[in-house]
Amino acid sequence: MYDKKELCEKIRKIYPQIGECGLNVDVTYDQGKKAWIVHLEKEGKRLDTYLDPPDADACMLGKECVSLGLQIGQLARDIRERPETRQTEGV
Repeated sequence: MYDKKELCEKIRKIYPQIGECGLNVDVTYDQGKKAWIVHLEKEGKRLDTYLDPPDADACMLGKECVSLGLQIGQLARDIRERPETRQTEGV
């Protein structure tokens, strides 16, 4: 099993633009949902997505990162294009 730091680094390798220009990424494991939560944040705007363990496992083992890549790519696009008025409350 890998930890959140390893998964976060894998995401950064797939999408090197994450972590640049104020776009940050973090991951946590949600025991209740039994899934990884990928958090992206830029300029106070934050978006989250769930990543099922089989998808994260396949990516970490070097077998396939398509699901992870698609989700992270979409989140990165959404957060760049998201208007300030749709900002998450409390962030």
